[in-house]
Amino acid sequence: MNSLTKEANIARKFNNKNRSRFREPLHRTNERIRVPSVRVIDEDGEQLGVMDTRDAVQKAREMGIDLVEIAPNAKPPVCRIIDYGKFLYEEKKKTAEAKKKQVTVEVKEVKFRPGTDDHDYSYRMKHAREWLGDGDKVRAAIAFRGREMTHRELGAKILKRLTEDLADIADVEVFPKMEGYQMFTILVPKKTK
Repeated sequence: MNSLTKEANIARKFNNKNRSRFREPLHRTNERIRVPSVRVIDEDGEQLGVMDTRDAVQKAREMGIDLVEIAPNAKPPVCRIIDYGKFLYEEKKKTAEAKKKQVTVEVKEVKFRPGTDDHDYSYRMKHAREWLGDGDKVRAAIAFRGREMTHRELGAKILKRLTEDLADIADVEVFPKMEGYQMFTILVPKKTK
């Protein structure tokens, strides 16, 4: 393969012809609305009724603002006479506000060993209780090494004790199960009514 065809192949990979050069706007505005009639709402939110699309565009032009298609799937489509730039800004603000109110649930992990002592257990259980109180999930894992694998019941006993101690604030999402050299369970906060 000579170097010229190799360069042509590389250029072809980066020159994607399927992608359009200009991005399509999010909403159809003014002359891009291609339906015979639309339901029109003015700036203040009052309905002006069903109008011919050309008349609605003309009315928006007279007011010095845009006719924006809000609900294209409605019969007839709903359009609003507003400043399109201001509309996009408000939409962006709404999505940012919704994103801010969204709660992200993290999965925190507490690790035990089959020979974990009472004090270490209570310390880790206290942290798990704190995290569950904050609304996070807790993954309790017990790591086995070497011969400890023959005494899996010790790990199961610790996980059972943990689920009983946290039963007042947590439900078991994943019951204790083995995964390689680890036995784990996942606890989730109880739903508050």
